[in-house]
Amino acid sequence: MKVVLHSDDINLLTYWQKAIGNGVIVVDDISELSEIKSSLIIINFLACKPSCEILIKKLMNKENKVLVLHRVPDLATAKALIKIGAMGYGNALMREHFLLSAIETIKEDMVWLYPEFTTQLITELPSSSDKNNEDFFIKLTTREREVAMFLKDGFTYKDVANELDITPRTVKAHAQNIYTKLNVKDRIGLALLLK
Repeated sequence: MKVVLHSDDINLLTYWQKAIGNGVIVVDDISELSEIKSSLIIINFLACKPSCEILIKKLMNKENKVLVLHRVPDLATAKALIKIGAMGYGNALMREHFLLSAIETIKEDMVWLYPEFTTQLITELPSSSDKNNEDFFIKLTTREREVAMFLKDGFTYKDVANELDITPRTVKAHAQNIYTKLNVKDRIGLALLLK
């Protein structure tokens, strides 16, 4: 899948190109962008205003996946863009590994959000007092249960690592096992299952 970049900010385009590496296509003209098909399009939020909704829908109608990046991201905008079909939303100047993670996640047909937004969404989920998690926990090891409890409450991998005195890489490995065993894709899916 081709990766296409669109922004009215040359500095952002340069930053994204450097982070992603070779093979990206830069499209300056919005009408030319509207003709792109079957690609992952990374677009600067300010470059698609005032009609982001119309542009995203138009791009999706051509079987594209859209990642919107914003210099000043906020949760309300994230929710609105995901609701209309964007596959991801984050900080336009996020670290390279986050950008690459977003691209890979979206290529796998999953939604990607900046980790802090995922945490905020999880903490907004209401808890169900009648939910019995024992059926789910039977499938998990003792350590996976501990990790799952922190993740369902919105902790990041780094936070869990600090709480359990293990490395973030170990937390990520446990999390992947948890997601596989419980048949969920990510922290939000886990929170929805266990809350």
